Amino acid sequence: MADGDGLGEAATATASPPAPAPGLSPSHGWRERLRAGLAGTGASLWFVAGLGLLYALRVPLRLCENLAAVTVFLNSLTPKFYVALTGTSSLISGLIFIFEWWYFHKHGTSFIEQVSVSHLRPLMGGTESSISEPGSSSSNRESETSRQNLSVMQKAWRERNPPARIKAAYQALELNNDCATAYVLLAEEEATTIVDAERLFKQALKAGETIYRRSQQCQHQSPQHEAQLRRDTNVLVYIKRRLAMCARKLGRIREAVKIMRDLMKEFPPLTMLNIHENLLESLLELQAYADVQAVLAKYDDISLPKSAAICYTAALLKTRTVSDKFSPETASRRGLSTAEINAVEAIHRAVEFNPHVPKYLLEMKSLILPPEHILKRGDSEAIAYAFFHLQHWKRIEGALNLLQCTWEGTFRMIPYPLEKGHLFYPYPSCTETADRELLPTFHHVSVYPKKELPFFIHFTAGLCSSTAMIALLTHQFPEIMGVFAKAETVKLGSLRISIWSPGGEAQSTMRCLKRLRSFHGKNRKGIGNRAPAE
Repeated sequence: MADGDGLGEAATATASPPAPAPGLSPSHGWRERLRAGLAGTGASLWFVAGLGLLYALRVPLRLCENLAAVTVFLNSLTPKFYVALTGTSSLISGLIFIFEWWYFHKHGTSFIEQVSVSHLRPLMGGTESSISEPGSSSSNRESETSRQNLSVMQKAWRERNPPARIKAAYQALELNNDCATAYVLLAEEEATTIVDAERLFKQALKAGETIYRRSQQCQHQSPQHEAQLRRDTNVLVYIKRRLAMCARKLGRIREAVKIMRDLMKEFPPLTMLNIHENLLESLLELQAYADVQAVLAKYDDISLPKSAAICYTAALLKTRTVSDKFSPETASRRGLSTAEINAVEAIHRAVEFNPHVPKYLLEMKSLILPPEHILKRGDSEAIAYAFFHLQHWKRIEGALNLLQCTWEGTFRMIPYPLEKGHLFYPYPSCTETADRELLPTFHHVSVYPKKELPFFIHFTAGLCSSTAMIALLTHQFPEIMGVFAKAETVKLGSLRISIWSPGGEAQSTMRCLKRLRSFHGKNRKGIGNRAPAE
């Protein structure tokens, strides 16, 4: 969805006429392959011809003498020249980097990439192939309209300013009233209520189905048509999924479940859109736990990617069977039953996949609105899962109690999560940085594992730093440090005198200590004399 190329190019097929009937016109596949082969052969011939021309003109052009002169010139260069050349190139590179950074933050795209796509691709023969048949002025006009529509929607999806995106979407609709991606953008950006968004998505669905049927008719004509069909398929599936989510939010849960099931049957390879996760949430709202278990049996497989929704939903189903009768005191006396052990292991598995979720489910951290994009196993995914699934955990009696009593035991099984995992790969160390970019600044990002150093390390670091600082000051300012050391020695001596001198208390104390020592010495001698007699 976020990729402007895939969505913007979906509008190209809308302006194209229906594909010709089979047998009326030859296929363009062999023509394009022949043209590409001739283009490659022509480039090779031109290269060989250029080398032959240089060899033939080596004497009139005095190539050997010029090459020797260049070699002498390069050998006569001093290191200063290379230093100046390196500094100049670094300065120019820095200026280009600063300009690229400013242009990207202002326009949302790279200036060099935009210039390459807009100007260099036509010069290199990389123009978009037309879907329509050439040979008529109407086809050329429609092809030109499709290219303009594609360009407008690509800029719209890459634009960082929402009003500019909306304006570009309306501009695309003026060029082509059946632009499905323009309706999608308006539903995402301009609609203020779910009802308005659903209305725009229905218009997008009508346009998207028309484009999809046209792409199906001509998918075998060329690789460009096949790529167009894949893009149109992604757009159509996304629109239907968003319509299902609108129905879920409006309370039409069974309708949403039906749309999702139809999508999963019609387009089974498109698991990357996570339609099954939306289906799990809708089935949990219907409390159809048997259907939830059937979906998990299909998608909670070792060969498929995992998510917090899959792992924690599996833990919730196993917790549901024992949570209403679970008691920590009773479990400590008699031990855990088989069902309780399975529930605890499922919780440990879910916590190992995403350790941030329990704090939000147990309301140890405040929830915020989920971000637009999430990172698997990160804090953003935990927020999104807890935001939509907390109600399902609260609905099952004792589920949160069992989670609270057992979730921290996961960390004893994986003492070094960044080096070695238990059931999953080691926890990625890059989630904190990515979550800080995805989540708002006011949110305190959950970090795992905690990067806390022991007190001894802090104390040792401070002691070493202070010692190094004193040694550096003594080396740089020996006279001042010597005077400072003498002053400190005098202060310590005066303090010692002030403690022991007034009122003769120190002298009397010393006499008492001497008497005690002599008394103990006599006792030791007496004991030593009596020992053999005893």
